[in-house]
Amino acid sequence: MDILLLALLAGAIAWLWRRVDTLELTVARLQAERDARGRGAAAAPLADAAEDRPDMAEPAQPAQPARSAIPRVVRDPMSAPAPASPLAKTETDDATAPVDQVADNPLRTALRWRPSFDFEDLFGRLLPIWAGGVTLAVAGFFLVRWSIDAGLLTPPVRVVLAGLFGLALIAGAEVANRWRERVADPRVAQALAGAGLATLYAAFYLAGSQYGLIGSTLAFVGLALVTAAAIALSYRFGLPCAVLGLVGGFAAPALVGGEEANLPLLTLYLGLVTAGLTLTGKRQDRVWLGMASLAGGLGWGALLLMGAVPQGGDLVVLGAYLVLLGAILPTLTGGGGRLHWLVRVGAAAIAALQLAALVHQGGYGVLEWGLYLLLGAALAWFGWRSPAMREGNAVAAAVGVALLSMWPDPAVTGFAAVAVVLAIIFAAVPLAQIWRGHGRTIDFAQANGVALGLAAASYWQFGHFLRGESEPLLALASFALALIPAMAVWLGWSPAPHTRRIVGAGASATALAGVAGLMVLPAWAAPLVAPMLVGGVLALRRPENGWLAIARGAAVIGLLLALFLPQTFPEMIKEAERAIGMNAEARWTGVVRWLAVSAAFAALAWREMPGRWRLVSEALAALAGYVALAQVLPADALAWSVAVAAAVLAWRLPRPGALAALLGIAGLWAIPALIHWLDGGVEALVGIPLQSGDLPALKAVALHIVPLVAALSAAMATALQSDGPPRRAAMIALGVAGTVALHTAYRHAFAAAVGGDFVATGMMQRTVWEAVLLGAAWLAARESWQRSALSLALAGLAHFGWFTLILHNPLWAEQAVGAWPVIDALLPAYAIGLLTILFVQRHLPQYPAFLRWAADAAAMAVIALYALSELRHLFAGSLPVAGTMGQSEDLLRSLLGIVLAVGFLWWGSRSQQRSWRIGSLVLMVLAVAKVFLVDTAGLGGLARIASFMALGFSLIGIGWFYSRQLRGSGQTDERA
Repeated sequence: MDILLLALLAGAIAWLWRRVDTLELTVARLQAERDARGRGAAAAPLADAAEDRPDMAEPAQPAQPARSAIPRVVRDPMSAPAPASPLAKTETDDATAPVDQVADNPLRTALRWRPSFDFEDLFGRLLPIWAGGVTLAVAGFFLVRWSIDAGLLTPPVRVVLAGLFGLALIAGAEVANRWRERVADPRVAQALAGAGLATLYAAFYLAGSQYGLIGSTLAFVGLALVTAAAIALSYRFGLPCAVLGLVGGFAAPALVGGEEANLPLLTLYLGLVTAGLTLTGKRQDRVWLGMASLAGGLGWGALLLMGAVPQGGDLVVLGAYLVLLGAILPTLTGGGGRLHWLVRVGAAAIAALQLAALVHQGGYGVLEWGLYLLLGAALAWFGWRSPAMREGNAVAAAVGVALLSMWPDPAVTGFAAVAVVLAIIFAAVPLAQIWRGHGRTIDFAQANGVALGLAAASYWQFGHFLRGESEPLLALASFALALIPAMAVWLGWSPAPHTRRIVGAGASATALAGVAGLMVLPAWAAPLVAPMLVGGVLALRRPENGWLAIARGAAVIGLLLALFLPQTFPEMIKEAERAIGMNAEARWTGVVRWLAVSAAFAALAWREMPGRWRLVSEALAALAGYVALAQVLPADALAWSVAVAAAVLAWRLPRPGALAALLGIAGLWAIPALIHWLDGGVEALVGIPLQSGDLPALKAVALHIVPLVAALSAAMATALQSDGPPRRAAMIALGVAGTVALHTAYRHAFAAAVGGDFVATGMMQRTVWEAVLLGAAWLAARESWQRSALSLALAGLAHFGWFTLILHNPLWAEQAVGAWPVIDALLPAYAIGLLTILFVQRHLPQYPAFLRWAADAAAMAVIALYALSELRHLFAGSLPVAGTMGQSEDLLRSLLGIVLAVGFLWWGSRSQQRSWRIGSLVLMVLAVAKVFLVDTAGLGGLARIASFMALGFSLIGIGWFYSRQLRGSGQTDERA
């Protein structure tokens, strides 16, 4: 180990020496070029005289160039000076270029376009140094533990040495920060500072909790001081210190906690830590720090709630703490972006849930409800002052309504009082904002949600729907709550009243009024509500009025609810059985009921303007008409009757909604045969081979699938001739039905010609089917049927990926591949898969870059699996899964991985495809992880400490060196 450390130290010194030499040469070259330019400018007027009288010519003094003529060199601390780099050429050759032009050199321009997440930059440059800092912290932790276990030093000296080691690392971070021009990488200082803070945390924890060298109070104070230092150092060293302050600050109470915690003191400490980290995140523009600190504080709130139920003063303190975290601290995060919105809404939601748990634990008492209403009032106040807090107020309103519905056996007066206060707190502010003209969508939604939620909670607690009794008090409450969205409509009325916000509020008011009407009517008269609503809509129809949409939706929903009441449910069950051919009894009453429903929707379809609502009305009319017809027709004739009706409708009447409904019914009749086919298909998807006996019978196909094919063909030949979504959907359905039939025929033919032994013929059977799909895709592409070609190719690729690569891969499943390596079933199978990937990649029109990356990754995976399969075939024979893997094969696998990585890297560099270089880097990272994680797993004691320290410094050096290689390259990939 000493030799290894000395070798690493010598290598580091030699590398630093070489850097200094390179730096000196670069400085000398730049100074010589500057002197040459100055000498040429000063000696130009005397050039002719100096040639005539060389003996009288005096050496020209180098002229001092003007200050503005010296180019400003932008030095990136992550890059190293290289004499032959494009950056050096730009800075030295063009001395008269403007400052901004010189500073904005091509290398920096090339680096700007890199995405926010760069795998190559992250794993090649950033993570090694950060990992090195972590390993240094681990080394410090093991050093402290080893010194204690070995008994070399007295306990006080051990703690002092551990602290000195942490302070030394922090001092080293300060030195690296002061010498940042030489270090040229700020992450070195960050890693050292983070490692030092982690070592100090470990020292106080081991000394106070695990070994008892100091008391728990002193250990807690020490951890708190380290947390404060971490927050302070985060302003100087950045990310690692902030992270350690976050983790250590919230972990300190758990590390040194006792059996009984002082709840007021603990909540005060947690509140200060959360507030400090939140303000630090705001000052440093680290949104995640404020988010994480709030998450930590709320996490501690959850832990405190999981303990004993607080009483009295502890209850008030804990409630105030949750109000602080849920309503006050989120306002300190600042900003208006998406992350800030998530912080505010998330903090309010979690605090509301925790206070709801507190209310539940306390038995829904007055004090508990008062604390929750205090949170609601605080959120309402901040929502009034800041629009960004309104979403949090809405979340608290939703939690409050849900908590109200969970109240076990509430008294009517207490429930009514809490409901009224909730309505005032959570509905008054949105209504006031709407009245002021500042109403947003969230305000309308909150007013509607509070009204609907309180009505639902009231009926949940005190209603008796199944009894069918009249409930006038609940009806009065629902009607009163309907006034809230009605006021929102009135206060927010505008010249364009058909906006979604107004329509939503009007729909809520109409729904509550309709529910109130259902509560006072007897059960048998409930269906009368729907015809009245439909008649009112059709009589007062005004296309320019937004209330048309409200009345339409209320009428349709009311009609459906009236028909499906529990009191009429037994009759509907029998009518539904007739519709699916399960009941032989004819039901003429059902014909009348469903014809009435069909007539109502037909009237809506007749009065509607062309659009989606007309389509819905037509579809519902067709469905109701089919149910009415099914009450008297035999079951075997239903599928073909639907097909005939669809053909007639497509030929004579342009009603696309009704046609779509009839086609859907025909598809439902085809489901039994499809389920029979899927019965074996699902088993095949989980690895059970599909045999010919698992396929549907021809009679079932003729009665159930052929009518669907006939109806789809008639629709595509007449009503669906123009290209569009309906025709494409019909083509997809027709393709699925035809594929089931064709696949069934293929499997029967293959079993008859080759045999049914799955182990011997499975690989060939799958390859032939995938080749057929690829050939069909190629033929479709030749005919310019791009969608069909892509569909067939993607189907073949999915079949290859799931069945050949995953389920029945010869590497782990019993599949015969042949006697000779390379000349076997593996080559055509993987070749078809690779060709399918290339076909899909070539024929995807205007596909985004990530799809090309995915295709390249799939191609690399197929190549790697084929190579591993051939290697296994070489050692195991025709059944690659047979036998065990020896040491030679294992070593050849590692060598094969390295060779593939080199090959991917070569191809990526040659074709300028960054995805292939990333694949090579992934293999390299896996190899390094195996060496350093698996091979060093058996070390312990000082050897483990030294190995971690060596690994840390090595990772820092590797990351720093690789970073300069990335920065020094002036080439950019055209296809990255």
